[in-house]
Amino acid sequence: MSKIEVNKVGPQCGTTVTVGCGAGQTVVVDANTVTLGRCGGTVSLASGATQSGFGRTGTVDWQTGSIKTATFTAATGEGYFCNTAGGVFEVDLPAGAAGSIVSIQDYNNTFDTYALSIDPNGSEKINGGDAGAPITLSTQGQGVTFVYIDSTVGWRSVQDNTFDAAGSNYIAASGGTETTCGDYKIHTFTGPGTFTVTAAGSPTGSNGSEYLVVAGGGGGGAEFSASVGGGGAGAGGLRFASPSLAPATYPAKPLAAPANLALSATAYPIIVGAGGTAPSSPGTTAPGSVSTFSTITSAGGGGGGNTDGSPEPLNRAGRPGGSGGGGSHSNTGGNGNDPPTSPAQGNPGGANNPPGPGPYYMGAGGGGFIAAGANTLPGAGGGGGDGGGFPTAFGSNGVPCGSFRYYAGGGGGGGSTNRPGTGPAGAGGKGGGAAGGAGQNPAPAAATTNSGGGGGGAGNRYPGGATLTGSNGGSGIVVIRYKYQN
Repeated sequence: MSKIEVNKVGPQCGTTVTVGCGAGQTVVVDANTVTLGRCGGTVSLASGATQSGFGRTGTVDWQTGSIKTATFTAATGEGYFCNTAGGVFEVDLPAGAAGSIVSIQDYNNTFDTYALSIDPNGSEKINGGDAGAPITLSTQGQGVTFVYIDSTVGWRSVQDNTFDAAGSNYIAASGGTETTCGDYKIHTFTGPGTFTVTAAGSPTGSNGSEYLVVAGGGGGGAEFSASVGGGGAGAGGLRFASPSLAPATYPAKPLAAPANLALSATAYPIIVGAGGTAPSSPGTTAPGSVSTFSTITSAGGGGGGNTDGSPEPLNRAGRPGGSGGGGSHSNTGGNGNDPPTSPAQGNPGGANNPPGPGPYYMGAGGGGFIAAGANTLPGAGGGGGDGGGFPTAFGSNGVPCGSFRYYAGGGGGGGSTNRPGTGPAGAGGKGGGAAGGAGQNPAPAAATTNSGGGGGGAGNRYPGGATLTGSNGGSGIVVIRYKYQN
């Protein structure tokens, strides 16, 4: 084999010189370009040789084949993924030389649980700090690149990120009061807000939400005639889906929607309905307000029927709504599930249809989510219909009763303890429904806030006195539940 040794190849301007042509290896030198090696080939420096003018470009070679889980010494020009899931450890930086570069990255978002320590070599500095003093990376998803400058500053962090958003098979969202129950996250809204979905998930993880949407309950009926109790108000409409929850026999379960509600990565305005204000003058009604999440809207509860006014009659019947209000003074209750949904969002109010002396002095009960309001009975006002009971997997809100939390109970009808042939007011239904009043004292109780319960009807004020009003309905609530991990 022939051998050519030269000290320098110096082409004339505009010429090209080729050196070492053969076996596919080429050195081409011209006035503008030097090309070493064929396309796809390798250029190596002999042992002991040095290079200049090539240098690094400010990047590192990431060591993806060796995830670090224990203390190690870094090498310049390399980047490392560090997994602290098993506990804290440290990275020892190499001896610094101008231009040396090392990168560190949180492998799987664990630096906030177990921090990573970065320790300089000997008395070298990091970011001009104390000689030999380490720093700590303790932010989830953090990544830092260090370049050695000189002895004054030492290793300088030229890039620091905490970006850890990830494509996920599970829903990720924010808004309201956030709690967890096992692998599920719960967002509770007791007032208006925004539910913001940042990752919509997938069918292999989760891509749908369970929900509970309760509207505001209606206001209880007033007593304007000194002879008859007002009707209890209907509960706010209640709509929910909970395919994952067991047992299948919990009180509200028969009326669950059969499927989750699909979500998109967007912001969903949340409306939480206010309870209806009980009327204080003849001719007025007191419906609750709607609650809304995405495509799900629950209707406000219907107001309870008022007694006679002037001129007569004025709104003696219970009003329609999510659940209907109870009737007063020989009138019917209002329709529930109005407007209609499937499954039904509520039930009708009871009727004030006296079969004989006395019962017409009472008010009928407002409807609840799982039961209609009760009709007036001899000697007692009609009770409010019961609301729906839910496991605490839907959160710790609602009205406790046994092992369940109840919402959307109807208000009780008004009664009297003074007039002959009359008796106690109707009780409020489970789920925040207010008991009716019984004459001047006691007045009807207030419905429970964030239950969607109906207000209680006013008692009759025999033998006379100031006009009596019912109580206000309870405000609604929105609860959203989804699987966020496995």
